[in-house]
Amino acid sequence: MRDLLALIERPEVISFAGGLPAPELFDVDGWRAAFDTVLSGSAARRHLQYAPTEGNPGLRGLVAERLSRRGLATGAEDLLVTTGSQQGLTLVAAALLDPGAVVVVEEPTYLAALQCFGMAGARVVPVGAGVDPEELAAVFARERPVLLYLVPTFANPTGRTLGAQRRATIVELARRYGVVVVEDDPYGELRYRGEGLSALASYDEAVVYLGSLSKVGAPGLRLGWVRAPRELRAALVVAKQAADLHTSTVDQAAAAEYLASADLDGHVRMLCGAYRERRDTMVAMLPQVVPDGATWSDPDGGMFVWVRLPGGVDTAELLPVALEHDVAFVPGAPFFAGAPDRATLRLSFTSTAPDQIVAGLRRLGAALASR
Repeated sequence: MRDLLALIERPEVISFAGGLPAPELFDVDGWRAAFDTVLSGSAARRHLQYAPTEGNPGLRGLVAERLSRRGLATGAEDLLVTTGSQQGLTLVAAALLDPGAVVVVEEPTYLAALQCFGMAGARVVPVGAGVDPEELAAVFARERPVLLYLVPTFANPTGRTLGAQRRATIVELARRYGVVVVEDDPYGELRYRGEGLSALASYDEAVVYLGSLSKVGAPGLRLGWVRAPRELRAALVVAKQAADLHTSTVDQAAAAEYLASADLDGHVRMLCGAYRERRDTMVAMLPQVVPDGATWSDPDGGMFVWVRLPGGVDTAELLPVALEHDVAFVPGAPFFAGAPDRATLRLSFTSTAPDQIVAGLRRLGAALASR
């Protein structure tokens, strides 16, 4: 991944590789105003000081209100502010996983989650895409996992969303087998089609919910949160104290000011409109550039389209060819915990304007045709 990021730094490369929000859509003025406010007046020095591990009380309250409006009843006391939701996952792993513990994931899944569980010494067991309840029950009975990790809404890398009935069934199975469910929800507000679905955590208070400002605010802030039961939350606070004492005080204060004064809902609506056009452009263009027999996802939201190519191609071997044509993607194999499907690749559409999506996919088509 480091090598790939270095290659795509070339300005002539059109990149569908990084799962990045569009920088030209950042609310720079709103964030500048928020930082100006918290760094003005007598409170400025307090916002540059050490702070409680649990996080800024005002920010926790505002995030709780936002989650509650989205259908997940939450109090400020339910939340721990983290340095991005990725830290939240790392803290959960530190609190719950001993070496050799079993974690179940939907396959393919978020690459950094696999890395996190690997660093904790866990054994990762995959279940098939869509999380069939019969398969999941069999894995729970056979493997006795500690944890089930899911990105149920607009998953990375596939863009897949689990339906309402499947969500309820999964939570009930986890309750029956004593498995902790971790719901990672960085993309849930980025819906472009259809009705919103209840979070897994709304079915059971024991579900651990991870959220973030990275996709709807700005990833450079590194602000996320964990919503967790009281007993686990206490353990997460201890783990965070050992990691970094607390998340940036001034960034939390600015985020609290931003949530209180800016129209984040309006900003999200703007993002959804822009990203919808980009998704539609990519999905409409793919039939013109991929070979017959290829398949791809058509996500209701999020940031990714998942492609499978025919003919036994290895997309890791295709990537250097694509880079010669000045276009980049992420090969699919690293997203698998088990035997990878090497004919898959992930395309991100959010950080690329529609005309560049068209140009980039034409380059990808030329790369495919040159094989």
